[in-house]
Amino acid sequence: MIGYQQRVLRALGVLAILWSFAIPSPGRAEAPITVKGGETITIAGVRSILIRAPHPKGSVILLTGGDGRLEVGSGARLGKAGDNVLIRNRDAFVAQGYNVLLAELGTNLPAAVDHMAAIKRPVIVVATSMGTHRAAQGLVAGAMPDRLVLTSGLLSKASGSDDSVQTILGTPNRLPRTLVLHHREDRCRLTLPAGVAPFQAWAGGRVQVEWMSGGQTDEANPCRFSAHHGFAGQDDELVARIVKFMVR
Repeated sequence: MIGYQQRVLRALGVLAILWSFAIPSPGRAEAPITVKGGETITIAGVRSILIRAPHPKGSVILLTGGDGRLEVGSGARLGKAGDNVLIRNRDAFVAQGYNVLLAELGTNLPAAVDHMAAIKRPVIVVATSMGTHRAAQGLVAGAMPDRLVLTSGLLSKASGSDDSVQTILGTPNRLPRTLVLHHREDRCRLTLPAGVAPFQAWAGGRVQVEWMSGGQTDEANPCRFSAHHGFAGQDDELVARIVKFMVR
């Protein structure tokens, strides 16, 4: 029990640091978004938003960063996180022929993978920042996606936190075929580029790594969507690299 409590406290500390960079400016409340072509569905008691592609090649589950909340409402309403790098690119994945699930905080990932697999395989989980924690926790809980993509991940201790994807998984055997996509100039102190090599060495042949560079920076908010951490100004390249990995 003590070990569990310590891990919970570490996770809360990690989230607090990331959240401190993600607090909107005073008076800048996020406006709710109605997701085009989306429908609100319930998986294991949690509401998420599903967007169906006309002739799907497969299905993608998107796990946002930050505190993970989308504040999903009825009628495919999204209350927050619309500017997250993955959530803002939802239509680009649909345009490439993939069903997309915008997974709310608390979504049971094994159940979500099974739900999307029943619609169309392969199922690819794509997670960013703190979402990479939730992806790892889902794998430990028994989720079996066909592929996994970790962007701006909290991958290993060298990323900046003792609580990492590596420590959550415990063994690389839980990883499906995985792409790590990271920005060389990510300045978020919990997703430092230095964390990539140790994770790749630990995971062995299960993981391939691709680096991005350039784009837009936000020195005042290094952990936000507007910085290299969020691949600002590089949406097309980000989606293209992920889709290329998915079809291999």
